[in-house]
Amino acid sequence: MKGWLHQQAGAIVRALRHLGRNPLGSLLTAIVIGIALALPAGGLLLLENANRVVGDVGEKPEISIFMNMPPDAAQSAEVERRLTDLPSLSSFRYVPREEALEQLAAGGLQDVVSDLATNPLPDAFVVTPAGNDPAAFDELAEQFRAWPGVHTVQLDSAWVERIHALIDLGRQAFTLLAAILAAALVVVTFNTIRLQLMTQRTEIEVSRLLGATDNFIRRPYLWTGMLQGLLGGLVAWLLVSAMINTLREPVANLATSYGASFALGQPSLAEVATLLGVAVALGFAGAALSVDRHLREAA
Repeated sequence: MKGWLHQQAGAIVRALRHLGRNPLGSLLTAIVIGIALALPAGGLLLLENANRVVGDVGEKPEISIFMNMPPDAAQSAEVERRLTDLPSLSSFRYVPREEALEQLAAGGLQDVVSDLATNPLPDAFVVTPAGNDPAAFDELAEQFRAWPGVHTVQLDSAWVERIHALIDLGRQAFTLLAAILAAALVVVTFNTIRLQLMTQRTEIEVSRLLGATDNFIRRPYLWTGMLQGLLGGLVAWLLVSAMINTLREPVANLATSYGASFALGQPSLAEVATLLGVAVALGFAGAALSVDRHLREAA
């Protein structure tokens, strides 16, 4: 184990020397990698923030339960009892038919209401489900339809379904973009390591003549790719953080205009670790492909 650690430490030192020989080129490569990683990472982070704010901006989705006619106080009381016992509701309120008629008149239909001989409106309950899952809304609506005394159930969650559909579409689009850019970053690392191998061809040939194994030759270049990826991941993290800080105030102002309080969140430690891990893995993949090809050609 000690010998393996010593080998890795030596390879890291040689990798740092490779990067230090062309600091400007290493920096530019890291910036390119960082920008390519920041695009999908920032987009996915914004979508996750949007997913959290769905339930905070605008009105909550509601389910309207209309009772049978003629009104039956016992059935309305039974429905109210069942709603009280449901843990999946955020709130509900009972709207008696007289109150509904008054609201209709207050809405500018006073002339129509005054011409009515009797009140045609049923008693109703307006239910606000907890959460923002459209599938859960559908299940609740079906459950309400089966209750005795319920005539009609109207589900008002179309806007939530549209937003979730847009978020899912955006997530798929950014995932596809991430896959394409990941392939591009492997190519970038491949070419970067390839150039280093070409410039050090003589050194590699001499090392082989002195008995160096392929693993000994490969090791520092693999670390070069991983360190290059790590630098690119750090650049991507800085770019995403800067983007979030730039957008935080405009997004907060937009949420305030809808009567909500919301602030964009920075990536969590797990998300940062994932970003850096992906960057290092892509650097390793590009370097491994490049070194293995060079060694096969030089064999």
